[in-house]
Amino acid sequence: MRNDMAGENLPRPASFDTETLARGIIDWVEFETPSERPDLIDRLLDHIEAAFEGLPVAIRRIPGRDGCGGQLILSYAPDGVSGKPALLMGHIDTVWAAGTLAERPVRREGDQLFGPGIFDMKAGSYLITETLRQIAKAGLRPPRPITVFLNGDEEIGSPTSRATIEELSAGAAFVLVPEPAFEAPGTVITKRKGWGFFKMTAYGRSSHAGGNLRDGRSAIREIARQILEIEALNDSETTATFNVGTIKGGTRVNVVPAEATIEIDMRVDDEATAQRMLAQMLSRQPHDPDIRLTVEGGMNRPPFERSPAVMRLYEATCALAAELGLPMAETSRGGVSDGNFSAALGLPVLDGLGCNGAGAHAIHEHILVSTIAPRAALIHGMLMSRAFQEKALNG
Repeated sequence: MRNDMAGENLPRPASFDTETLARGIIDWVEFETPSERPDLIDRLLDHIEAAFEGLPVAIRRIPGRDGCGGQLILSYAPDGVSGKPALLMGHIDTVWAAGTLAERPVRREGDQLFGPGIFDMKAGSYLITETLRQIAKAGLRPPRPITVFLNGDEEIGSPTSRATIEELSAGAAFVLVPEPAFEAPGTVITKRKGWGFFKMTAYGRSSHAGGNLRDGRSAIREIARQILEIEALNDSETTATFNVGTIKGGTRVNVVPAEATIEIDMRVDDEATAQRMLAQMLSRQPHDPDIRLTVEGGMNRPPFERSPAVMRLYEATCALAAELGLPMAETSRGGVSDGNFSAALGLPVLDGLGCNGAGAHAIHEHILVSTIAPRAALIHGMLMSRAFQEKALNG
């Protein structure tokens, strides 16, 4: 592969101080930011804003609403630097409740750095933010403007930030998402499934289970039949998966249940499947004509497809990684990210640019310290290499 990045004198991983970057990541982790606590999310956003004081970076703060955390947009466009910006997106909310750090403080064991929210995704969000800060502090002139977007509601579906994500994406040249990296170091994500969520409720008729059984209409029996059919779709559908994750119904053992509810997770590979299965789920009918069935929900995240635009960006990243002496590979994920919104608009998107590690949403959540500097070098190169950006956008 011809290396167009040669001669740009891009800093290699050894140029980045791993321990200083690790300390910055720890600082962010020690701000507890559960999605349901916008007040705590604001504390971290205040901390981030303060780090940019005196730097030529425009700051736009969007207050939280509807119980969700706020949003922060950092923009760097030195005089003479124009064009569509490179957009980097991360979230700072976590699934961990306030008080978790008291029970499980940050700790380091060899190459593993443990902490609630460190893998998903404070390490990656910190790296994109600190990279922008260092570029601005040094007065460097990137090939195009840089925008960093941080939100506080991703873990609950980005209900208030989606509009901002789509607004920023529509005006961007390409989008980089430092969600956690999986598999071997150097692996990035070029495809994610779309995510749908549904709530199905059956309304029957209660009666005495001993004296008047046949007068009742069991909502649980109806829901049980629906569950078996929905789960069976995993055998017949090749581009979609289904999981009935919760079930609730009935009042007492001797009462025919008048109501029962299930919640359904749906993952789809592509937009055609999303629309087909969405229509099927929303139009499901009861087996018992005396039962009323309702289905609510829809697609939370559209599919992030491996489009030609995504592949041009990935191939350019491979060339840049080779210049920096870094491994590079691609993978796909069933989990979703805010990158799904950008990819659905047709943007070149590369995801999984955060640190390697394991344990997202689990008590063993950690990153590998050895992957901090390589990721910092790659992100810096993607923002500062003109050859990379030309290849990423034009092939």
